Order: sequence, then C-alpha cells, then structure tokens
Amino acid sequence: MSRRTVTAVALALVSVLLLTGCGEDEPPKGPVGPPSPRGEAPVPAGGSPFWVDPESDAARQVRRYEAQGRTEDARVLRRIADRPVAEWPAGDDPVPEITRAVRGAAAENRTAVFVAYNIPHRDCGMYSAGGSHDAGAYRSWIDSFATALGDSSAVVVLEPDAVPHIVDGCTPAQYHDERYGLLAGAIERLKRQPGTRVYLDAGNPAWIDDPGRLVEPLRRAGLARADGFALNVSNFQTNDTVEDFGASLSGLLGGTHFTVDTSRNGAGPLPGDRAEAWCNPPGRSLGVPPTERTGDELVDAYLWIKRPGDSDGPCRGGPAAGIWWPEYALGLARRAKE
Repeated sequence: MSRRTVTAVALALVSVLLLTGCGEDEPPKGPVGPPSPRGEAPVPAGGSPFWVDPESDAARQVRRYEAQGRTEDARVLRRIADRPVAEWPAGDDPVPEITRAVRGAAAENRTAVFVAYNIPHRDCGMYSAGGSHDAGAYRSWIDSFATALGDSSAVVVLEPDAVPHIVDGCTPAQYHDERYGLLAGAIERLKRQPGTRVYLDAGNPAWIDDPGRLVEPLRRAGLARADGFALNVSNFQTNDTVEDFGASLSGLLGGTHFTVDTSRNGAGPLPGDRAEAWCNPPGRSLGVPPTERTGDELVDAYLWIKRPGDSDGPCRGGPAAGIWWPEYALGLARRAKE
C-alpha cells in the first residue's frame, strides 16, 4: 500500500469520527500574442487560493477559439485557462510581470505563484539554456524579483534543475560552489519578503532516484531557510510516485515539507524507455488542479508549475522551449478528467 493510500484511509476514518461526534499540482514563458480585450477574472476551481491570470496564453487562446466559432475547443481549453498556473518572469527585468501578477492577486485576495529561473549556466546549455551572465547579475535579478513581490502573498519555486544538475554532474564542477552560494543567497533574499514562501527545486524521482543523493546538495543550497522543496517540475511522474519519494527525502531532511507539480501528470510518464520521454511526450494529461488541500501533511500544495501547453523544446514537432503550443494544450485538456 502506498503512502498516499494510507493517508486517504486515515482521512476517511477521521471523516467517520466527525460524523459520529467523536473527533474532528521549463522553460521561460514564451512571447505573448497580440493584444485582446481583457477578460473577466476566472474563479479558480476546487477552492484554490491561487491567482488565475485572465491574460494567460490559454485564456487568449480560448477567446480566439470563441471568435472562430470553435466553442467546444474553447470549452475544453478552459480546463487550463480557468486554473492557476505559475508565472515565469523572463528577461533581465522581472519587475513588470511580477508587479502585474501581485496586483491582480491582491485585488482578489489570492496568492500569486512564480518560478525564479535565471541561474547562470542554466540547463547545461540545452533547450532552456540561458540565465544571468554572471553571479553579480543574478544577485541583482533576484533582488529586483524580491523587491517586486513586496508584502504580497506569493509562492516562489526556485531554480528548476539547478540542484539536480549539480547532483547528476551535468553542471561543470567549477560552477558548483558559486551555484550553492547563489541559491542560498536567493532564498535568504526572497524570505525577507513577509508574504513569500520559497520552495527549492529537487527534481523528480525518475531523474535522481536515490533521495539520499539530494540531501547534502539541498542543505548546501540553503534549504533550511526555505519553506521546503519542489518536486516533479515540468515532469510527468504520478502523485503516488512523487509523494513516496518526497516522504523519503523529507525524512532525511528532518520533516521538510514539499510541493508537487501536477500540471501534466494525470496519465503518468510516457511508457517505456523512450528517448526524451520528458520532452513533449504524446498522450499525456492534465493532473490534479492546483490546491492546498492535498490530504498529506507533508505536501503543502499541488501546483501547476509547468504551464500546460508551453513546449518543452523543439522535439516531437514542438516549437522552442517555453513557446505556447495550442495543439498540445488541447490534447492535455481533452484527456483530463473533468
């Protein structure tokens, strides 16, 4: 029996006691399309406390479909457009995008979710290569990022892949000490903002399958100052698999909490040992919508960190990493449970 199943059984027993009176869910964001009329702010599904961007690529696509008379496609794509997804502030100046999001969230008394993804030597020169050109530029970027958050309620997932790429050897050894220092400094700076929660990325269990290998790197990267770690960012591992792995890693770290990216894991990973199984795999599905009601005391939230419909890179017919791909988005949404 998985740890998640045990948790579900325990919750069911608690519910029975209550009734008887005996107790109590990658790439930088792509270019935005042409301007369109501002839509009404959607109400997040499932009681989610997180902000939904009415000007997201998915929301714009819904309006295009409606204008084209593609009403069924528009209805299906609302499974993405009406749910909160993370903002990935791109470029040298993250302030405008962050300011827009925190103001929108504050107006609705909700929490904005962000990804800070600009570490030097990012993604080992692969599809999402880039980032700040040196350590000084990164510190300035993080300072601007944090300042723009102000006192708002925010969640920041910090630097997807940065620690796992140290662990797997992809990031050259001469950059390791600098990276640890930059990550620790970023956590310290972000945590000066009173409403900000920070989760340091720790990869996924299909990548670093031994949680013990992550313990010391996460500690060196300043995890003790963060609110926890993030798992499954931009990947497809099931909740059961991720939560069992996360519980093991948490135990090694003294009970640290974590979040899970459920944006595209509804059908699990691509079966078989296929090349680039992580890159625009066919047949995948949206996962559990974003919520803090996880039923697991260690899992603080299911978040949609990867923006469903943004390409993983130029594989399987996809555009460049981070570019909106409506056909892929429709496939994810069609295969999702209502």
